[in-house]
Amino acid sequence: MQDIIFKLSIEKNFKMKGVYRKNITLPLISLFSSFATLICCALPALLVSLGAGAVLAGLITNFPQLLFLSKYKIYVFSIAGLLITISGYMLWVNRNAPCPIDPMAAKLCNKLRKLSIYIYIFSLIIFLTGLFFAFIAPRIFI
Repeated sequence: MQDIIFKLSIEKNFKMKGVYRKNITLPLISLFSSFATLICCALPALLVSLGAGAVLAGLITNFPQLLFLSKYKIYVFSIAGLLITISGYMLWVNRNAPCPIDPMAAKLCNKLRKLSIYIYIFSLIIFLTGLFFAFIAPRIFI
């Protein structure tokens, strides 16, 4: 009897991990896409404003992909903005979704929900910082 209960609990926990992984995937993807906006535009602006142009030249020499991201920054920001918008919409739609009845699974569900919100807010801040340095700051300071 204990073996059957143990098997059922393992199967239940294994299935629940897949559900929780889906809850956190989209915010993580939006976080990584917002890091691309930060790297393409905010990092070079920060280095130049600190007087570290040589460091920026060294970075571009070692990582020529930075030029690609800067050249196509409109596409990078469009994709990141779309992913962040979809992530925010999914968080909003699922804000009142029920958690499992099992107390341990419900606690994990609530923790992951809060973690998803924190990741979303952090990625939104990173995106807005990159947006400022890429499109707004050049018009203000130059």
